[in-house]
Amino acid sequence: MITTNVQRHGTVLVSVTGALDGEAGAELQRALDDVTTGERDLIVDLHGAMSMDADGLLHLLALHRRAGSLGLRVLVVGWQPQPQQLMADVAGIRGRGSATGERYAVAGFRRLIEERAQRARDLSDFGAGWLSGV
Repeated sequence: MITTNVQRHGTVLVSVTGALDGEAGAELQRALDDVTTGERDLIVDLHGAMSMDADGLLHLLALHRRAGSLGLRVLVVGWQPQPQQLMADVAGIRGRGSATGERYAVAGFRRLIEERAQRARDLSDFGAGWLSGV
């Protein structure tokens, strides 16, 4: 489950609490539904997001892409240990406390993460047996 608190004052602030997983997509996308031309930045605060899976990472990347298409600059802050480690694992960056949160802002890194997260999600769906009836 995820909850968001959206505030607007020239900057859209989205504070995320709960698990950032497959259920998070619609809630994150709604955060940008009422963006006006007066808003220039999106800050996503993950201090309350204690866990994230590959689906949640893909939803976060989709939010970032949508914000970019609306002309918003994006900053994601408050990376907690598990979400940051998941992103490091998906990116293939080894080592405890990898600084993936800082790299998230780089477009090439986001594309790499998106491709690998999609692959990880596809592999987990396959492992779960979603094709077993075929």
